[in-house]
Amino acid sequence: MRDLKSIVTAHARACGFDLVGVTGADDFVADRSAALERIHQGQMEGLPWYTESRVLRGTSPTELLPGARSIICLGLSYWLNEEPETVQPSAGSGRTVGEIGSTGTETVPAREGGGQPVFGRVARYAWVRDYHRVMKRRMREFVRSLEQELDSEVAARWYVDDGPMLDRAAANRAGVGWFGKNTNILNPLFGSWVFLGQVITDLDLDPDPPLKKSCGDCVRCIVDCPTGAIVAPYVVDNTRCISYLTIENRGPIPPELRPLIGDWVFGCDICQDVCPVNRKARVADQPVPFAGPVDQPKSLALLDLLELLGMSEEDFRVRFAGTSIMRAKRVGMQRNACVALGNIGDVSTVPVLIQTLQHAEQLVRGHAAWALGRIGGARADAALADAAVSEVDSQ
Repeated sequence: MRDLKSIVTAHARACGFDLVGVTGADDFVADRSAALERIHQGQMEGLPWYTESRVLRGTSPTELLPGARSIICLGLSYWLNEEPETVQPSAGSGRTVGEIGSTGTETVPAREGGGQPVFGRVARYAWVRDYHRVMKRRMREFVRSLEQELDSEVAARWYVDDGPMLDRAAANRAGVGWFGKNTNILNPLFGSWVFLGQVITDLDLDPDPPLKKSCGDCVRCIVDCPTGAIVAPYVVDNTRCISYLTIENRGPIPPELRPLIGDWVFGCDICQDVCPVNRKARVADQPVPFAGPVDQPKSLALLDLLELLGMSEEDFRVRFAGTSIMRAKRVGMQRNACVALGNIGDVSTVPVLIQTLQHAEQLVRGHAAWALGRIGGARADAALADAAVSEVDSQ
């Protein structure tokens, strides 16, 4: 007869999860202290929802589920071993960001009828369908299948990273992976290309030991982060992270950080791309499908920046429905597109950026002006001089 732990593991695998680990429902005392310290040091600024009360709740499993006895930690790989077909130089590509567009030499060749598309880069996790929906659907199926197998109701609450639980702390304690110096969870088989979820339950399960692994002396992620967001091993300053700046940030991107973002328009993979553990990452047994249409499966890997700037709200919703890109919102993505265009430095994009100086949102107008100033040239300079007269917003 199978024991309860093996039943749980088998059902998790059947529901498409690549990794399963179990830890107890004890409070996460050390992780709570670390998270509160990050808040007090201002390293979580810009995330108004990340509060002390949220941390206190999320590190006390029995508060989230009275009677909790175990936490089942699940991992789903999103590594697809695929590359976009059209790539232009960007941060982490072998050239420094300062070389991208700083003199206008890194340009996309023009084509008849309006020029070749200029692309911005998207973090890998957003190439696939919104993982919150995928993970929660599989976790719901997992709990329901357990109830059927055990012929009894299972008290459970499940979370992805939009809940209060410290998902990486749980994964670390459950042996799903260890903390990398970039604060991502690393697994020896799947690297850090893993979505994490937790099921808090009243089932009494034997806990798994944490992995006895570490990054050793490796500091590749720290050295290669263009904005210096990894301020110390295992410490990220949220306000400098490209993922925060291009997704969660609702205001202007600090001018001193814009040149360092390169052509990233949604998230960033640099610290993962350079990580040695990720070099031999396995593909998921039941991978999350690409988010793009069937005939364009990798259409979210690189986004046409000029097309993005021309999108209406309706266009944006239709194009990106059911994807993680919706989180950044249309105005945020158009702001990011302007920064990427300024860094790429293609002079053929100047006319579109000039048109963007008339955008309804000052956030986008301001970043379009920055891009024009970075690209330079007589036409860009003249447009900026005219806009300086007509613009009414000090930003």
